[in-house]
Amino acid sequence: MPDLASGLIYYIVFLFSTTLHEAAHAWAALRGGDPTAYHGGQVSLDPRPHVRREPFGMLILPLLSVAASGWPVGFASAPYDPAWAMRYPRRAALMALAGPAANLCLALLSFGLIRVGYYAGWFGAPDSVRFGHVVVAAGGGWMAAVAFMVGAFFCMNLALAVLNLIPLPPLDGSAVIPLFLTESASGRYQRFLWTRPFLSIIGMLFAWRAFGFVFEPVFVMAANLLFPGVRYS
Repeated sequence: MPDLASGLIYYIVFLFSTTLHEAAHAWAALRGGDPTAYHGGQVSLDPRPHVRREPFGMLILPLLSVAASGWPVGFASAPYDPAWAMRYPRRAALMALAGPAANLCLALLSFGLIRVGYYAGWFGAPDSVRFGHVVVAAGGGWMAAVAFMVGAFFCMNLALAVLNLIPLPPLDGSAVIPLFLTESASGRYQRFLWTRPFLSIIGMLFAWRAFGFVFEPVFVMAANLLFPGVRYS
């Protein structure tokens, strides 16, 4: 049976992390001249407007997957104006980059908290690491819950950043590509994706299969940076 208590904590972490991800998209779009998501209330850390937009991806599916496996699986999105993205492809690319950048910032913040806790004697290095288990409490009680929560934020946000940077549609990584193209090539690239929506289905299938191969070395490398002198394989 899945550990429902831990799964619900992971759902809370997923909900907050996904909300920040989508709010970052919406904020970057607003700064770039597209107020579409702002008018939808998504430049906000309040999860409610994000859940209203994707109730299945942010509420129903994650809770069902927690009940089935103990882990939340879901998705979300922020609306934007395609005409704006076509007119300003680099601004649209920065909007896409903002989401995973927000998750990376949360992962780095969690990393910093783990290091501070380690040097303060509150946290310790586990004998081995796995997703969701990267830090242990030096004592028991409430500090064990804090260690679990911080470790959950570290793992979840590292995973969200890595997954969304895979350069396959509909993931953010595919929308970041125009940053490395000329203005005219960016427009052609976006038109190519928008006129072939079936590529999103194919892209998600490939990304789902590739994620483990991409994430595992990143996860091990990040875990090896957590505690000085401790190495995991």
